[in-house]
Amino acid sequence: MLPIFVLVSMTVLSVSTLMGSISNSIIIAVNVIDKVKGKLLSPSDTIVVTMGISNVFFQFIMLANDFLSFLENDLYYSERVYILFSVTINLPIYISFWFTACLSINYYFQIVIFTHPFLIRLKDAVSKHIPQLIMVSVMVSIATCLPVIWYTNINKQDLNMTGNLTVEATFPELDMAYLIISSLVSCSLPLVLAGIADGLIIRSLINNRSDKTAKGDMSARAEGRIRAARTISCLLFIYISFYISELLMFTEVFPPTSPGFCVCLMVIYTYAPAQSVVLIFGSPKLKYAALRIFRCLLSIHEEESKNATVSCIDVNNQKTSQSSEG
Repeated sequence: MLPIFVLVSMTVLSVSTLMGSISNSIIIAVNVIDKVKGKLLSPSDTIVVTMGISNVFFQFIMLANDFLSFLENDLYYSERVYILFSVTINLPIYISFWFTACLSINYYFQIVIFTHPFLIRLKDAVSKHIPQLIMVSVMVSIATCLPVIWYTNINKQDLNMTGNLTVEATFPELDMAYLIISSLVSCSLPLVLAGIADGLIIRSLINNRSDKTAKGDMSARAEGRIRAARTISCLLFIYISFYISELLMFTEVFPPTSPGFCVCLMVIYTYAPAQSVVLIFGSPKLKYAALRIFRCLLSIHEEESKNATVSCIDVNNQKTSQSSEG
């Protein structure tokens, strides 16, 4: 029988994968339907869709990675399998980090009003070249992931078994220099860019507190700035929590199955679902679609419950009438 820790971890991972797949699929489906209808996707929508696709890929890769590491430890730590999972699981993580930075920068240029000619031209260039920025983000992520193939060291150790039996075991490890460089390029740099953009958006909010309509209500631009600042701040919080959890687990600060280790693992498992929920509630279009789907499912459930109740009443009435006739 598997240990309780493994069973709980596999259960939480399975549930988070299901929830993340559903929420990210809503993001993808809503925007794809708009595209099929002939509507133009905004730069933000384009980034959000690619984030959703990346998150779905990440969820299923993480599911396969952790299930294999839990159930087939020897196979997982073989050289080829370890390298394969190191590349495929780090790629969507790096892509997600860069996409968060792209979304933050795009929100900044969309919301903040510029007067300098250079910044105005830069704003137009950013909005027009979002697909190119997405491709660059993917290429940078691939460039920082692929060197895993050449910078994985295979350490061989002799394990003392019972008696005089000694078994040679291999333990793959990533080169420390590569880890530092890849973390700086595809983890720390996107975090800094997203943090700067979020800070500038918040400063814009503070400087334009009097941005209201003639009726005294908040203007659409002010609401957009607040929504963007809230979305990016939540994404940054999730980003930092995930990053710190990964570092703590990689550096083995907490022993396996300890409370600290479990907390880090839960943060990692809930990263993609939490990010998708923030993106959905940060977009009026996605929020409306998600709530509409939820209401439809709720109404279907209530209707089924009513039908079941009516059937029970009919059966009881028939039994009562039959007994009266008797």
